[in-house]
Amino acid sequence: MLFKLYFYSMSTSDAKRFDRLTSILIQLQSKRVVKAADIAERFQVSLRTVYRDIKALEQAGIPIYGEASKGYSIMEGYRLPPVMFSEEEAFSLLTAEKMMDRFADASSAKQFKAAMYKIRAVLRYKEKDRLEAVENSIKVLPNDYIPKTKDDLYIQRLLKTIADKQVIKIGYTKADAETYTNRTLEPIGIYYHGNYWYLVAFCRLRNDYRTFRTDRISYLNVTDEVFHASHPTLDSFINKLKKEKELEKVVIEVDTSILKYLGDQKYYLGFLNQEIKGDITRMTYLTSSLENFARYFMMIGEFATIVEPQSLKDILVRNLKNIEKRLQCS
Repeated sequence: MLFKLYFYSMSTSDAKRFDRLTSILIQLQSKRVVKAADIAERFQVSLRTVYRDIKALEQAGIPIYGEASKGYSIMEGYRLPPVMFSEEEAFSLLTAEKMMDRFADASSAKQFKAAMYKIRAVLRYKEKDRLEAVENSIKVLPNDYIPKTKDDLYIQRLLKTIADKQVIKIGYTKADAETYTNRTLEPIGIYYHGNYWYLVAFCRLRNDYRTFRTDRISYLNVTDEVFHASHPTLDSFINKLKKEKELEKVVIEVDTSILKYLGDQKYYLGFLNQEIKGDITRMTYLTSSLENFARYFMMIGEFATIVEPQSLKDILVRNLKNIEKRLQCS
């Protein structure tokens, strides 16, 4: 079958199309139903091209079935023989393995490492040797300014309950470290943001949707109850949060000489871009808290000026007056 597909594709003298056909075949095996629009978006081609490619695969003997307004699926039981990864794909997976150790919990990192052993098993000797040669040349270092989260963030268990639509019970401590509650939840999804993993769920205690930082969960019990409610998708929930969150534009000018000292901290404050004009650099931010930004600005204020907004200047003046009062009283 593969030889037939290869012969068909090479008759068009288009190696690029052959690669795309093979990749589409793998994509079709990755999900029960794949939409034509998803294929078009992945390969940056038109829907007409996708239809031609699907027809080519069908002519090559691939049992593909199309469902109107749904997408394409492959006959149950059909499998493509083991696929050889390219060197670039293997390097990307190795990089992901290193990042899993840093950004996920111990259980997720362990499962990913197990998957990597299976991936390495299908590599050719050349790729195995190349992978081994660079394995110790990739490091993901922790940020010393951000405390390490606990080893068990419940990521694997949460994903399973999301897939099975199982009701869970958790113990949760709020940000003030004083309020502890037991919650019964219908989990919707998890996301990573600002060095933490968050769970989005429908909370039966509050009768509303809530977000929970997983490192603040003290226990997680999975019940036998399956919920049937139709909840919003994780994407729609996150988009709603973004719309509700008011962001303010901040523009400052700093001495170009101090840029190297600002580091990654600027990204946590909503950094957008910068324009270097000789000795002065104009930096633009979108921040959710002018109060927090004012405190940050005080650290670099000797070498910076505020362009906008005026309200940030007012906050800064107020804070400096409060500091002056305290110094006079001490």
